[in-house]
Amino acid sequence: MGEAPGIHMSQLAMLRKRIAPLEKRQSTSVLGQLSGHLATTTLGQHWEVEERYGRHGNVDTLSLARLPAHLLRAISGGTIQDVPPTRWAFLDTETTGLAGGTGTVAFLVGVGRITAEGFAVRQFFMRDFGEESSQLAALAEHLSGFDVLVTYNGKSFDAPLLETRYRMNRARPPLARLEHVDLLHGARRLWKLRFESCRLVELEQQILGYTRVGDVPGEQIPQLYYDFVKRPRPALMAPVLEHNRLDIVSLACLTAIVPRAIEEPHQIEFACGQEMIGLGRWLLATERYDEGLALLRRGVDQAIPDELMFKTLWEIAVTEKRLGRGSQAFAVLIESNNPYRGQALEQLAIHYEHREKNLARALECAEAAQATQTPLPTLARRRQRLAAKLDRTQRRLL
Repeated sequence: MGEAPGIHMSQLAMLRKRIAPLEKRQSTSVLGQLSGHLATTTLGQHWEVEERYGRHGNVDTLSLARLPAHLLRAISGGTIQDVPPTRWAFLDTETTGLAGGTGTVAFLVGVGRITAEGFAVRQFFMRDFGEESSQLAALAEHLSGFDVLVTYNGKSFDAPLLETRYRMNRARPPLARLEHVDLLHGARRLWKLRFESCRLVELEQQILGYTRVGDVPGEQIPQLYYDFVKRPRPALMAPVLEHNRLDIVSLACLTAIVPRAIEEPHQIEFACGQEMIGLGRWLLATERYDEGLALLRRGVDQAIPDELMFKTLWEIAVTEKRLGRGSQAFAVLIESNNPYRGQALEQLAIHYEHREKNLARALECAEAAQATQTPLPTLARRRQRLAAKLDRTQRRLL
């Protein structure tokens, strides 16, 4: 670029030096309306905001400090034994795209923490793409004070995205050393049979009793950030930061519920049979058979849809058989017409033939199974074999 007419290079440099602070103060004053402050690291600058929360819906965040250190043991498969809640970091990101990939940037990262004074959320915001290195450096330093990372779908999205951004900035990702609990999986186990959706905002309303007013839809957030980069205006980012904070506060409040249900299911007051069955299935999958079966049985005694009831009765019977406790649990399913009646009758035929040596009763069950609307391919051969076996036995007795 050529020298400006009538202005010497020394004068131009001095003019630029005088304008630069003015531009920075203008940008800072615009963001100042969002609260927070300009943070400086060895890699540059970025914006940080910290807010504290008291009650959130029906949960007092002060109570989170009293959560037991062993609460995350069961939901983590035993990898997290005794870590106090003040060492848990609740993380959520807002990004320039919802599909991920190397071109997606986390322009806003919020980290919630439990304190004796309530729940606090610190947000690391880059005003433009050139501030990413500073933002990530500050985030890494902040996370060094925690041992556990709690997210909602973070194992599939937030964590891989941040790890990619750190590597692209030639920095070591700070997440690898943290034990990671993705609460989405536990929430789905507990509530997917009850609610059509287990989105965080849905559970926030249904479980925590908190309804957002004027919340910005997540799919609009990337474009709002692009618009902000072009022309910084507080009105664009204020609802995005609030959306991020509410996600994190709700995540922390749900962490007081979901892991406790898995850790101590006998102490939970369930709202409906669907919750009992959902959690019971989780416990069976983790080989906590007696607790899981107890919850499934409690679930089928509640007012639940017939389809779910019969499926759960089948799961109870199959589990009992797998544990070597006999096949009599299948008997409940043969008392009425249902999708599992034929399979239950075949299982009883196997039981009577091999366990009780009652060929006549086994043949009766096989014939009843073959007469159902959905006979199994193996039934005809089983019936023929049982009939022949019973005939030979009766001839020997004559």
